[in-house]
Amino acid sequence: MCMPPKFRLPTMWLKISGPEFELDLALPGPILQSILPLLNIYYLERIEETALKKGLSTQAIWRRLWDELMKTRPSSLESVTCWRAKFMEAFFSHVLRGTIDVSSDRRLCDQRFSPLLHSSRHVRQLTICNMLQGATELVAEPNRRVLETLASSLHTLKFRHLLFSDVAAQQSLRQLLHQLIHHGAVNQVSLYSWPVPESALFILILTMSAGFWQPGPGGPPCRLCGEASRGRAPSRDEGSLLLGSRRPRRDAAERCAAALMASRRKSEAKQTARAVPPTRVTRRSTQESLTAGGTDPKRELHPPATSHEAPGTKRPPSAPATTSSASASSSTSSSKRAPASSAPQPKPLKRFKRAAGKKGTRTRQGSGAESEDLYDFVFIVAGEKEDGEEMEIGEVACGALDGSDPSCLGLPALEASQRFRSISTLELFTVPLSTEAALTLCHLLSSWVSLESLTLSYNGLGSNIFRLLDSLRALSAQAGCRLRALHLSDLFSPLPILELTRAIVRALPLLRVLSIRVDHPSQRDNPAVPGNAGPPSHIIGDEEIPENCLEQLEMGFPRGAQPAPLLCSVLKASGSLQQLSLDSTTFASPQDFGLVLQTLKEYNLALKRLSFHDMNLADCQSEVLFLLQNLTLQEITFSFCRLFEKRPAQFLPEMVAAMKGNSTLKGLRLPGNRLGNAGLLALADVFSEDSSSSLCQLDISSNCIKPDGLLEFAKRLERWGRGAFGHLRLFQNWLDQDAVTAREAIRRLRATCHVVSDSWDSSQAFADYVSTM
Repeated sequence: MCMPPKFRLPTMWLKISGPEFELDLALPGPILQSILPLLNIYYLERIEETALKKGLSTQAIWRRLWDELMKTRPSSLESVTCWRAKFMEAFFSHVLRGTIDVSSDRRLCDQRFSPLLHSSRHVRQLTICNMLQGATELVAEPNRRVLETLASSLHTLKFRHLLFSDVAAQQSLRQLLHQLIHHGAVNQVSLYSWPVPESALFILILTMSAGFWQPGPGGPPCRLCGEASRGRAPSRDEGSLLLGSRRPRRDAAERCAAALMASRRKSEAKQTARAVPPTRVTRRSTQESLTAGGTDPKRELHPPATSHEAPGTKRPPSAPATTSSASASSSTSSSKRAPASSAPQPKPLKRFKRAAGKKGTRTRQGSGAESEDLYDFVFIVAGEKEDGEEMEIGEVACGALDGSDPSCLGLPALEASQRFRSISTLELFTVPLSTEAALTLCHLLSSWVSLESLTLSYNGLGSNIFRLLDSLRALSAQAGCRLRALHLSDLFSPLPILELTRAIVRALPLLRVLSIRVDHPSQRDNPAVPGNAGPPSHIIGDEEIPENCLEQLEMGFPRGAQPAPLLCSVLKASGSLQQLSLDSTTFASPQDFGLVLQTLKEYNLALKRLSFHDMNLADCQSEVLFLLQNLTLQEITFSFCRLFEKRPAQFLPEMVAAMKGNSTLKGLRLPGNRLGNAGLLALADVFSEDSSSSLCQLDISSNCIKPDGLLEFAKRLERWGRGAFGHLRLFQNWLDQDAVTAREAIRRLRATCHVVSDSWDSSQAFADYVSTM
């Protein structure tokens, strides 16, 4: 134990016997309190229980260690309940990544303890970043006990900013996920900020999270799986799925190109009189057919040199087409590819145009050269992609593959895998999903009965949203389906948001929490635009929505008026709804907004919390009063809704009168409504002696309130003597204009309520606002 050179603990104070360590309980509390700061983190952590028995808290010591060694400040939104656990968890991550030197501080070093093993039991959340740093170290034999401890303590596994990784790192990750998920306690996997996902790594994480497992080729067998898994060889399809091969599998763009070429070749074959001699259909001939027929060889097989091919490179000619498109679309997964190190990332393909020139015969030079021709051709054509045609190709290619066996698409053969424990929460934040990734996710979701919460945030689903809905419908039909929370947000959606909401509620009638947001309307993805394929007929419909179990519904709308009847149909079917949040919602008229509120009053009798954000309610004052008179709501939020933009002198007294007569409303949030000093003083009347209001939470942030108005508000509360009424939030008001008056006002308010405020520079904020006008 590292101690200062001039200080040694008397041996009678400590009882050390092998792994056991405790303080002498006979010591007085003051002596124990003086000893604790002198211990290193290993002994300090081990005597925690003894210190608690003596009525001593070590939280201040752990907090000081955090400030001095971690040198980061926790988020203001984070409530730290145990600084010991927080420090040890962060310490484990730093040691694992090599970002902290334990020998640099005496409080961290002790040759009798292993930093990873000693802190592993406190780790509830582990983050793996970049090129999978730490995965190889954790599965190494010297760290076996560390991994065993993590398997029982770790609950959340996060991946951030992943980059391309080699085969060895993926094999280590495979073993790590198998230990932590299949034989451990991890129940949540989250992926963050992966702009260019590596298909191999992404599909590996998905399949392992879903509970499917096969040891990689050449990898050691799992000692926890028993003899059954050791003697079982991986199937061909599953080995391809779990990416044990060192060759990367074909990307979705390549398969889409092959399917499209096969479809086009079939249509051209019907129009030409030249007969094609029949040939035996094999994997090789099927592959060759995708690179031949109906195109100009100079255009397709001799394009300009790209970044991965030097100018002047000669290509061998290809073989003639000899098979049907049906065989082509089902056998493309067997084609050969260049090594991963030289393969560029594919881009979505544009529509293929008919090449000018004559169709020439080609001599066959070998399957290796032909597969390279197809590979280069796919990515050269991909470089000419136009954004406006991306979705159309995806629909054509995917449509050609509909109804195929999953193994034909490179998807998992689920029945061929060993199924283990799977996670219950999956979160994908800013991870663009290619067609291949989306198909894999949907295929896994259809039988992922242990999944309880799914978050898909800004994944660029596009038309793949229809496949997602089909898989969710299939999952809902499974016995034992536990999915109860779905969070879905994206920039665009091929369906209007209300149609999408109706489709989700129909597909998942047992869902409890639904959060859905679409930022921008998209004409390209809008089925109503001529030329765009509409959604499948079973996705949308005019039939009524069956009764569902929704308890919480959050919707964020793009700009544009929303049809109130569609929203009302969802609300009518959600009789158990307790919380509703509408963000950026626009209705054609105040009457439509009133229709929604009337529906809430008649059909949603269990509704307790109602929130409106970024809505123009200046012309809906009568509807607002209608809400404030509702005796079932306990919390109402009007955030940046322009409530007092019109007729404030008449509307404020009416609003206060409605609130004074409402005895069930507990919380009112009015941030960003330009309440001002006059409005704040009017609201003070809600707490007068003749009021029956039971309001205990008030949020008046961002309301242009000045210090003198706040001081007068505090004096009125004191005069009426209502006592403590709960929480008062004052963020981002103009309290910096007179700091002395503001401090006096807050001091008076704290005698009646809990005040939460901040130091906000209103002048700088106003300058920033003007600069953006």
